[in-house]
Amino acid sequence: MTIQEYASYNEKELLALYDSVGWINYTRRPDMLKSAFAHSLLVLGAYDGSRLIGIIRCVGDGHSIVFIQDLLVHPEYQRQGIGKALLNAVLNRYENVYQIQLLTDDRLETAAFYQSLGFSRADTMGCAAFVKMR
Repeated sequence: MTIQEYASYNEKELLALYDSVGWINYTRRPDMLKSAFAHSLLVLGAYDGSRLIGIIRCVGDGHSIVFIQDLLVHPEYQRQGIGKALLNAVLNRYENVYQIQLLTDDRLETAAFYQSLGFSRADTMGCAAFVKMR
């Protein structure tokens, strides 16, 4: 497995990856996904040979804040350390950034994954997250 910048947008492989994890908001709106990738701060891909098996996409200014917008790994490759490797690649690249945030499903295994990498729930720091979905 290798991790590298995702430099050339390939709609077919991205839609297949997002579809594999059931993220239909993106697969139903491929134009939004393409625009989102074009305006991202950083996108890294995880590859098994030439096959895209995972992705992490970040937005933000890269100095005071980085928001991890997408982190997904194809189900055939989950629980093999790929998500952790992608997240660590971002954390290492932006080690001097004041605040790294993400929003994710409220499930025990998801919380345990992010907590194992040093993330804390916002409410434990006296913070709250607010979201408006459209």
